[in-house]
Amino acid sequence: MTIEIARHWRLKSQRYQLVGEVCPKCSNKMFPPRDVCPECADDSAQPDFKFSGRGEVYSHTTVHNPPDGYQEMAPYTVALVKLEEGPLITAQLTDVANDAVKIGLPVEMVTRKLSTQGDEGLIVYGYKFRPQLATA
Repeated sequence: MTIEIARHWRLKSQRYQLVGEVCPKCSNKMFPPRDVCPECADDSAQPDFKFSGRGEVYSHTTVHNPPDGYQEMAPYTVALVKLEEGPLITAQLTDVANDAVKIGLPVEMVTRKLSTQGDEGLIVYGYKFRPQLATA
């Protein structure tokens, strides 16, 4: 359990704020952070980059037979989200009916519960995406 707590603490910037990196050589924005830029293969230190959390559904599927620990959520939709800044990331969609999800749907990142480890265990939070709320 201690290893899990340490791992979640280490990944909290990625999971709660969508913090990735930007390559100093080619300006490619990456999420999650990587040791080497996938565009130019530069392996120099890359500064952090905070993504806006906005994007659109690039592709999606509905999970009817989930892995162990996620049965109570089924059926749920998982999408490949293209962030405004470029990267594609996989995330569960929330606050939307499964049959209402369409390619091109504008979405925004929200923090939600991902899982619980036992009745008295660690509650893991992370990013999910919901349809963008209308701005006034």
